[in-house]
Amino acid sequence: MSIMIDACVAQHQGDRKEQQDRVALMPHPRGGGVALAVVADGMGGHEGGALAAEQVIHTARTCLGQFSARTESPHEMLQSSLTEAHILIKASRFINEKDPHSTAVMLLLQPGRVTWAHCGDSRLYHFRGDQLLSRTADHSYVEQLVAKKKITPEQALVHPNRNILLTSLGGVDAPRIDFAEAEELRAGDAFLLCSDGLWAYFDASELAAIIAASSAREASEILIERARTRAQGEGDNLSLAILKFVDVPEKKAHPAVAR
Repeated sequence: MSIMIDACVAQHQGDRKEQQDRVALMPHPRGGGVALAVVADGMGGHEGGALAAEQVIHTARTCLGQFSARTESPHEMLQSSLTEAHILIKASRFINEKDPHSTAVMLLLQPGRVTWAHCGDSRLYHFRGDQLLSRTADHSYVEQLVAKKKITPEQALVHPNRNILLTSLGGVDAPRIDFAEAEELRAGDAFLLCSDGLWAYFDASELAAIIAASSAREASEILIERARTRAQGEGDNLSLAILKFVDVPEKKAHPAVAR
């Protein structure tokens, strides 16, 4: 059997006055089975966060268009996208008199290979069926506490300092960017990219079960509906991208019929 990608992007404004998240799934302009998924969660007051997140998407699209696997590694392409977005967001504060910042998580899809990078607390999950294989580690104060085993993951979800980030795009210091990749992908593998407005309401096992049991579009609808219900009128912007690797049944040749 061959494998195809079932993909969907979705977002909701939540209970905020403005949508400062941005999400995109972009095929390479020259095809070749290359695509880029991006989730950016902007911060920085009225319009500032939206401008920062929009800059992440714009820079990623430009870098993807220039990407050639023959001359540039996936790591280099993602590094360029995030670093250039950081520089442009930082420069924009002098033009717009705002304080824009953004988190970002990006996934570069190539035939037989997926590479990702993130900065901040927008996450990527890699599932195989209903099992979690890996997820990105947030660049946040509470994630640091969890890593040191000073608090549990459950305590992190309600910690009063859970929104404090250690790095972001557009900040004073150079951003921290972490990278990872997966090869030997198979049917049943799935990737979820999302902002904290979504993942804050789920544990990994529930996310895995929903995505494994549904199409990418159906899973997106279920996740948004549950997150909105659990937010109880106080939900943040939320954005997500789902990419599922699924089998494509081979068409059986019909036997010739004598006439």
